[in-house]
Amino acid sequence: MSETKQDKDTSNTPSPKGRAGEGLARSLANVVSGSFLSQESTLKNFPFIFYLSLLAICYIAYGYYSDDQVRKVNQLTSQIKELRTQYIVTKDSLVIKSKQTEVAKSLVQTGIKESIVPPKKILIAPPNLPKGEE
Repeated sequence: MSETKQDKDTSNTPSPKGRAGEGLARSLANVVSGSFLSQESTLKNFPFIFYLSLLAICYIAYGYYSDDQVRKVNQLTSQIKELRTQYIVTKDSLVIKSKQTEVAKSLVQTGIKESIVPPKKILIAPPNLPKGEE
């Protein structure tokens, strides 16, 4: 007889898994329906819930901001590489065009010829100054 009484007691009480499932379903139903907002425990913790919501929004916004910054950095890096390449090409072209032979070739069309006589250095002696004025 004691066995049947125990069987009855355990059959009427739900298993721990059933209780957790029912509690979860009830909590989820309260959240979906919005009735959890009127409970006193929720009203006491409303500032903390508001704080957590604000923190979540800030976290999401920071994620979007950081993604945008990464995109800008990548864009600027590629732009720097492109400008550096353009600088090197332009500098190389300038070095080639500023050689004496290239300048002489381009001036032939204007009628200006390259001088055959080398330039002379002009030296000017400093004026003789009295010793106190140096």
